[in-house]
Amino acid sequence: MTIISKQPLTLLAFGAGLMALGACASYAPTAVPESDLQGTALSRNEVGVTKRAEFLEIALPAETSELSDTDRNRIRSFVRAYTLTGHGSLVLSLPQTSNNAQLAVTAIAEARAIAWESGVEYDEISGEVHGAADSAPQPMILAYQAYDAIAPECASKASIDFSDAASNNTLPTLGCSVRTNLAAMIADPADLLGSREIGPADNARRDVILDKFRLGESTASVRSDDESGAVSLAVD
Repeated sequence: MTIISKQPLTLLAFGAGLMALGACASYAPTAVPESDLQGTALSRNEVGVTKRAEFLEIALPAETSELSDTDRNRIRSFVRAYTLTGHGSLVLSLPQTSNNAQLAVTAIAEARAIAWESGVEYDEISGEVHGAADSAPQPMILAYQAYDAIAPECASKASIDFSDAASNNTLPTLGCSVRTNLAAMIADPADLLGSREIGPADNARRDVILDKFRLGESTASVRSDDESGAVSLAVD
């Protein structure tokens, strides 16, 4: 009687399994480039940020003694834009060469007053001088730094064969449209460079809410009749 050991059969089956795994590894789908497998879909489509300088020139005619209403409104609009997206100092630059030196001085003072009225602190304003090397009359210049969001370059969807299911990996276009929309919607692209500083907390308001909470009272703001959200019955 011949006795056959089960150990060689077990080793043979194990070896066959390894060969099968090796064959699978050798023929793994490679439809997506290796570069597209690094990071996430969003990290492969980053939104860029560039810095630019915004300028406003105010002419100083020799025949006038004060800024026009149009120029005052231009300054107000420029300062308002600075308060929304400006960074660094608001620069008010006085020309050294001007047809109207007196107007240049009063225009700078008025621009500073407009900035103050718009909520710009005096320490946020930088006084400069320009045009020293120019013989031609120069305007008054206002300037500040701002940032722009640069959307990634998305490949055309027409270049992608969405019916190709050779790989389950993400496509190169995945996430690009999301980043493009973000670049178009973000209010201040400088936020992409880092977090803004958190403003001081309203400690007095916090103490009021905590006191009400401890007493079991409602912490919601009290509305007047004028602020009520009830539907009017006047039309019934």
